[in-house]
Amino acid sequence: MISVRRESRPVFLQNKTGKSDAKSVWIGGGHPVVVQSMTTTDTADADATLAQIYALAMEGCEVVRVTVKDAPDAAGMPAIVSRSPVPIVADIHFDHKMALAAIDAGVAKLRLNPGNIRDVAKTQEVVAAAKAKGIPIRIGVNLGSLAPDLEKTLGLSPAAMVESAMRHVEILEGLDHRDIVISLKAHDVMMTVAAYRLMDKRLRDRGTPYPLHLGITEAGMLRDGTIKSSIGLGILLFEGIGDTIRVSLAADPVEEVPVCWGILKSLGLREKGFEITACPSCGRAEISVLALGEQVEKIAKEYTAPVKVAVMGCVVNGPGESKMADVGVAGGKGKGAIYRAGELVGTFPEAELLDALRLEIEKVIVEKYPDYAHETVALR
Repeated sequence: MISVRRESRPVFLQNKTGKSDAKSVWIGGGHPVVVQSMTTTDTADADATLAQIYALAMEGCEVVRVTVKDAPDAAGMPAIVSRSPVPIVADIHFDHKMALAAIDAGVAKLRLNPGNIRDVAKTQEVVAAAKAKGIPIRIGVNLGSLAPDLEKTLGLSPAAMVESAMRHVEILEGLDHRDIVISLKAHDVMMTVAAYRLMDKRLRDRGTPYPLHLGITEAGMLRDGTIKSSIGLGILLFEGIGDTIRVSLAADPVEEVPVCWGILKSLGLREKGFEITACPSCGRAEISVLALGEQVEKIAKEYTAPVKVAVMGCVVNGPGESKMADVGVAGGKGKGAIYRAGELVGTFPEAELLDALRLEIEKVIVEKYPDYAHETVALR
């Protein structure tokens, strides 16, 4: 059972475009855990960046971060922000001019460590501009970029990461800016987990429960990165820690989004799209479970309703697994059986199986998930 989620301050994200229907998101404050990702395109190419943002949004990404490293990037930001279907976060590191340009473009949030600007007057200028427009700031500390004095005294440790983040927090608090989100990322899973636990306690003790952005940085390629992120983020979310997540993969960023949703769905924190249970197959199977599962996944992409589907290779486990699913399909030789809540609906020839399955899925959507009934087609 999931621990009670930690209390955190709510932070509001919305692109400052003047559009009354602009997409908005809340992070923290008891709101659902938010799914994020980051573009890999050249931000100066607004059209290419927007194409990737739309692809991410179609997969269920709710906030997208883009890098703003130079003047050409900054020039692309107004078009990106005004046309984006989701809140945009500007990734800024050292140049305060890029932060000001992103603020002028109307971004929903800055990813900025104020201490890195170094010039106090420039830091004050950026924070004042962000505060005037109601733009939150996410402080992001990575294990690989700690302040030299902290690394010398505390080593590469969770304590050093927390102290580094707190330095930036105190700068913002000193400038009366408290719309803050904090991240503490390392490529090492347990180092990351320890850092977030320590930060959670630190914030609670001082009465400033800022929302936490979870992630394992530089997690790796698609498979290994998914495993590491699922373990690290899963541990923290299970303990009630975390308000927004990003899975960092060395892959197309669109691949990150289903992993985020898979983690959240597995922990019962969010519902979106099908939850597919599939057996590993065995010698009893008289149908390719892999092929059947892939066909069901293709159907699943057409819906966002949180339907639970069990895909079984034979009738031995089919009825039992289907009791825990909304719809179940069990393959046989040249045919298959379809179940609703464990009850047999009927047996169908292999050529008709997927159409029959889709029909039952849409019946479930209408009856159990009526808010998604507009997605149904087969019943019309």
